[in-house]
Amino acid sequence: MKTILYQNADWILTMDGDRRRYRHGDLLISGNEIVDVGERLAEKHRATTPIDEVVDASGRVILPGFVNVHHHTWQSLIRNINVANGLVLEPWLQVMFEIFKDLTPEVARAGVYAGLGDALKTGCTTSNDLFYPHPVEGLVEATILAAEEIGIRFHPNRGFESLASNIVPPEIISAPEEIIADTERLVKRYHDPSRFSMCRVGVAPSMPQYGTLESLRAALDLAEKYDLLVHGHLAESRYETEFTLEKFGCRPFEWFRRHDLLGDRFYYAHCVHINEEEVRQMAKTNTGIAHCPISNMFLNSGVSPIPAYLKAGVSRIGLGVDGAASSNSSNMMEEIRSAYLVNRLTWGRDAVGPEDILYLATAGGAKTLGRDDIGFLAPHMAADLVVMDWNQLQYAGGCNDPAACIVISGDPRMVKDVVVNGETVVRDGKLTRIDEAGMCGLVNRVGRELLTKASVREPRLKADLV
Repeated sequence: MKTILYQNADWILTMDGDRRRYRHGDLLISGNEIVDVGERLAEKHRATTPIDEVVDASGRVILPGFVNVHHHTWQSLIRNINVANGLVLEPWLQVMFEIFKDLTPEVARAGVYAGLGDALKTGCTTSNDLFYPHPVEGLVEATILAAEEIGIRFHPNRGFESLASNIVPPEIISAPEEIIADTERLVKRYHDPSRFSMCRVGVAPSMPQYGTLESLRAALDLAEKYDLLVHGHLAESRYETEFTLEKFGCRPFEWFRRHDLLGDRFYYAHCVHINEEEVRQMAKTNTGIAHCPISNMFLNSGVSPIPAYLKAGVSRIGLGVDGAASSNSSNMMEEIRSAYLVNRLTWGRDAVGPEDILYLATAGGAKTLGRDDIGFLAPHMAADLVVMDWNQLQYAGGCNDPAACIVISGDPRMVKDVVVNGETVVRDGKLTRIDEAGMCGLVNRVGRELLTKASVREPRLKADLV
């Protein structure tokens, strides 16, 4: 168990409950655990803790690793296609589902290299994934193995579609017994509920417009049996509200409430079209929220009322990069900056500050995923951290408040090293566990093959294959 001292950082932002900061601070880790955070730690621990390596952190800002609470990794292979530009959610989904018919384990694996590789290089140390189309077996398993390979802490969710519609094609539909059998197999083989776990499996049942009550209840029973979290989408689009009102006579939030889909076990992406009373109920039930600002802007879905959620006392609230086909990257630094800017544009004087956005990206995201071992820097927490280099020309003149610099001026060039579970998986901005150039070739090949197959059914895709 190697002991490493990060010494004399310009700033350490702990993001703990008191949001403590240390000027010219030190961070001591041993193996996969933080030993101490503070000042002059070499002197403090000289007699008790032999230090194997000292890292000069001058000119750096150290903060907890970012937690990405909503993602669809396989979509990294189908970004920037012309037919998808300018669409709102439902027409966009129709195009996506034509492509999803040809998903394979190789596609799933390549999506992790591209999506979670991007996330790691932009400071993310823990990531969620929601895999909902299942034309073949082995998709979630492929993502789990690829995430383990690149070294990220992973929360895969076994999703599904159980009801064909004008959006979801029948080729994507799974029978309830198949869904539950595969999810239970994944849980038994890969789910680790222990402290510092690198993989926790969740369930992601399809919600009202895309699923049956039978499959929903079966998934919830499985979540209760194994004490799993339940993830999904809630109140993302205007169409969703109109559809639910017409079919069920209530708003989406009320449909979730009637079917016992609120509480500590649940967290949902988007939560855009939510009224004041529903905000209060989200706080009261401790239901989690994944704010996905770039995706919501790209698909013209709206803006989640983050200031209202925080003011109401919602603590389980984090940031998600969503599917790369609707955000066109898996860049956590970009998501953080966009979250701050759209919040300022939309809510004006009621907007939250840079440090609140960092809370969403760190401690808030950890709470959303039900974790008490990541998300802030303190003794006995997991050694998940990001070393930011703000001593570069592009940040010069703006190195005042470190939270403001990271949130408002930051970009991936600032990310120097990323440590997950005590291991440096990004060093000097490069992934350490895989050959980036080789993986780039793999992802491009697999992505082009996927689009080529889909273009037979969706001719408009041919414009991207010239």
